[in-house]
Amino acid sequence: MLRITGLTGGYGEKKIVSDISFHVEKGSMLGILGPNGSGKSTLMKLISGVLPAKSGKVEIDGQPISGFSAKELARKMAVLPQLHAHAFEHTVRETVSLGRYPHQSGWFASWSEADEAAVVEAMGLMNIQQYENTLIDRMSGGEQQRVFVAQALAQDASILLLDEPTNHLDINHQKELLDTIKKQAIEKELTVVSIFHDINLASMYCDGLLLLDGGQIKRMGEPHEVVREQDIEAVYKTRVSNHPHPELPKPQITLLPGITRPAAQALITAADFAVSADHVLYQSPIPLKTVSSAVINAGAGWYRTFMNRHVDNTYECDDSTQEMAKFIEQEGFKPTDTVGMMTAVRTEDAIVKEYQGPFGSVVIAVTAGVGNAVDVSKALDREVKVGTINTWIFINGDLSDEAFIQAMITATEAKSKALHHEAVMDPLTNTIATGTSTDSCLVAATQQGEHLPYAGPVTELGKLIGAGVFECTVEAIRLYREAKKL
Repeated sequence: MLRITGLTGGYGEKKIVSDISFHVEKGSMLGILGPNGSGKSTLMKLISGVLPAKSGKVEIDGQPISGFSAKELARKMAVLPQLHAHAFEHTVRETVSLGRYPHQSGWFASWSEADEAAVVEAMGLMNIQQYENTLIDRMSGGEQQRVFVAQALAQDASILLLDEPTNHLDINHQKELLDTIKKQAIEKELTVVSIFHDINLASMYCDGLLLLDGGQIKRMGEPHEVVREQDIEAVYKTRVSNHPHPELPKPQITLLPGITRPAAQALITAADFAVSADHVLYQSPIPLKTVSSAVINAGAGWYRTFMNRHVDNTYECDDSTQEMAKFIEQEGFKPTDTVGMMTAVRTEDAIVKEYQGPFGSVVIAVTAGVGNAVDVSKALDREVKVGTINTWIFINGDLSDEAFIQAMITATEAKSKALHHEAVMDPLTNTIATGTSTDSCLVAATQQGEHLPYAGPVTELGKLIGAGVFECTVEAIRLYREAKKL
């Protein structure tokens, strides 16, 4: 275990870092964050003993590093500095082999099988064995970085200090390098301390983070305790947005620009929607922030084109997403910029209405087929058949993330109320239906105009969504029933 207590130091009389205390357990990885000049590299030099501390102590397994000889400390602690100066030409193998120096009684005088195995393993871990006879000064910066990481791994120390190990690496090699270091930390119970400029990489791979500001600890803890908008913005003096990683329980940040070109003012109106037997289509002059359960581009994103496509009742496809993307292209649109839904309902019967509120306006479009309506509370007791009610809500306003979610909830409640009002029954359970098995919902906003933090029925926005979705769904159900009589 590595323990730092009250560590203070700098250069000459200038104090760079002050009263730093933390510890890192075996098998764990700590990331050090902070802007340029915050003291990250100075702290690393103090921990490694390269720079003498003015006060405080560094301990390895309870013993101060001052109690180790240089070689003993090197067997305990491997250091990857930020920059490397090459006084001599070395091959990759020779450079990695230097990591075994602390284990030698002289310069390669006692090269052992263990030394050879450590070098071969380290080169393999960094995928550089094919370059073993290549001179390192003839390699790219990224390739050189992997060589020096291999040198540190070959040192076979229990503590690994890394100063920006992903510097010069492309995103794939960044991932591969950090995957390897993380795996080594877990399998060999290494204690890893690494400086990062990339906050997202640090959050993904580290068990704990330490955020430096002006040579002092601003925040320390698990990634979710450190990567917070208010702290990152305060320390880095820039705007960011915090969001969860799509696969890991780790926070990620998105940098927000300080200067943006003013977006063209856009106003969504019902008259802009094209309704035909092929589809309901809306094309926005600007990208709209969108959340949906569509076939194409489900989830959250920014899109300009919105399509609710008519398909036959007999439509079957092994890959409906790919087929839908081809259809969008055939219609002259870009699948990457289009939210696409499908319905077997006659799209020419779509109900599109505009509703005015004190904040702005909402446009709602609904297609409803209720022949296979489902009482969701009885879904476990019956075979579910395909049916679709597609609900679109377009808002001239600036919605918070919470408002997008609330808008979907409000719209779903209004849709269910409309089915109850029209006495739409689940044909298999003979109870009031709540929807169909493949309903889709979309909420899109211009993100211009008045900020709308909420969209529940207590708000003006929620009231419009509730009343509008109810009214449009009722009319769409009635048109569907009339069409079925023909």
